[in-house]
Amino acid sequence: MQKIEFIAIPDLPHVQSGDDLAALLCAALQKEEIRLQDGDILAIAQKIVSKAEGRLFCLSDVIISERAREVAAETEKEPAIVELILNESDEISRMRPGVLIVRHKLGFTSANAGIDRSNVSQSGDDETVLLLPIDPDGSAARLRAAMTAEFGADIGVVITDSHGRPFRLGTLGVAIGAAGIPALWDRVGESDLYGYALQHTTVGVADEIAAAAGLLMGQAAEGTPVVLIRGLELPSENGRAADLIRPKEMDLYR
Repeated sequence: MQKIEFIAIPDLPHVQSGDDLAALLCAALQKEEIRLQDGDILAIAQKIVSKAEGRLFCLSDVIISERAREVAAETEKEPAIVELILNESDEISRMRPGVLIVRHKLGFTSANAGIDRSNVSQSGDDETVLLLPIDPDGSAARLRAAMTAEFGADIGVVITDSHGRPFRLGTLGVAIGAAGIPALWDRVGESDLYGYALQHTTVGVADEIAAAAGLLMGQAAEGTPVVLIRGLELPSENGRAADLIRPKEMDLYR
């Protein structure tokens, strides 16, 4: 029987802009006397990746365009926030008072382009917000390389974020960056319990890992942005979260 462990890594310090995140992760694991093994996966919250990469923006520094002012008036949002959302996006998907859903430059559709105010420390009167990493797949690959060099283990990394869904309530973790695992697991041609050959089954493995890790990471003051997954048996493949993006021509809901 396959046994899968999910272990929240405690006592990670508050990450600051410019921090060596891989070094902080190594120190936290060593403090818990955890040595990474082949097949281990680290699920890492986007917030600490973005903070380390300096993706913090002060709203008072944002230069607001006329387009942003128009969208802000329609959505009843702050013009500076709207400007950042538009800068991070390719197009607006839906908007109404209180809601601005866009297609992010990374390819996925989300509210407010993933720009976040929660769990971001503030100083003075100028509010600071946090943007997504510029290249989360690249961030995952770099973290994986650093951790592999430290522990000598072939591991996977998933960078997670919380997204809502258009047809269901509630947010859940999704993968916005991945390395060392198949983000998509194509099981077409395999047989089910009754011998039926699967015709269309492709599993979003990276998203499933992100959602499961989110149960330990939490959304508020839990303070556990890193989760170790051990015992999950996956095909050997170095996928990317970008593999999960449905091409525009296949999106019937656009």
